[in-house]
Amino acid sequence: MSIVERIDRDINVAVITVSDTRTVETDKGGRLVQEYLAEINTVVEEDNYKIVKDDTASITKAVSAMLDKGVDAVITTGGTGIAKRDVTIEAVRPFFDKEVEGFGEIFRMLSYTEDIGSRSILSRAVAGTYANQVIISMPGSSGAVKLAMEKLVVPELNHLVFEVTKED
Repeated sequence: MSIVERIDRDINVAVITVSDTRTVETDKGGRLVQEYLAEINTVVEEDNYKIVKDDTASITKAVSAMLDKGVDAVITTGGTGIAKRDVTIEAVRPFFDKEVEGFGEIFRMLSYTEDIGSRSILSRAVAGTYANQVIISMPGSSGAVKLAMEKLVVPELNHLVFEVTKED
């Protein structure tokens, strides 16, 4: 097995929960993301955690503000389904310089085999890069967050950031 190149510093991450109903006290998904991130070399500054409404303008504004702060990665939870109010993907995808298709593909496969079965077809989870930053959007349910964080984000975030920040 080859050694994966890694960043030898803390990774600065922003966490955005997309919801019309969640508060800091009831945001299980956002809290879970932060708990998993605390296990690896990441920092989520207090002002880099937000809850925003399910509308494209609010999501776009929040993601843009976090990217402008220079965070290494933005992780969003919620708003990735197919309901009319689910517009996270429409808000984040225009930022992408490159989409990381494997994230969504593998997330849906894992969701199918390990969590929700055929309902996984409704997930539009995505990841991509913007300049030298990573954007990851996952569903907001605790099960989906746990799955994405354990199987994809925690194992690969460091390497993703390494790849988008390395010099040619």
